[in-house]
Amino acid sequence: MEYTFTVANFEEEVLNSPLPVLVDFYADWCNPCKMMAPTVAKLAEAYEGKVKVGKINVDENMTIAQKYRVASIPNFVIFRDGQPVANVGAMSEADFREKLEQVIL
Repeated sequence: MEYTFTVANFEEEVLNSPLPVLVDFYADWCNPCKMMAPTVAKLAEAYEGKVKVGKINVDENMTIAQKYRVASIPNFVIFRDGQPVANVGAMSEADFREKLEQVIL
């Protein structure tokens, strides 16, 4: 399951989550973001119950993007215990899985 994060639910869904959270910072006009969407969907399915996976539209939620210094998209930030523990750009599904495994151990 993929979540949609916004300014309104970010604290509850991401910062207060008991699970690690992969946040996909994206925009509707971003072609590389669209190319990463199937990978993000696969990760959401593969890690269901272990990692919460969701997206946040940077155009609609600029304050959060600025807070976490998202300068280019797609940008993925992994949060654990309310803190960002990894910040990465587009990568292969295998590399993503490796990064997530490091975080959830």
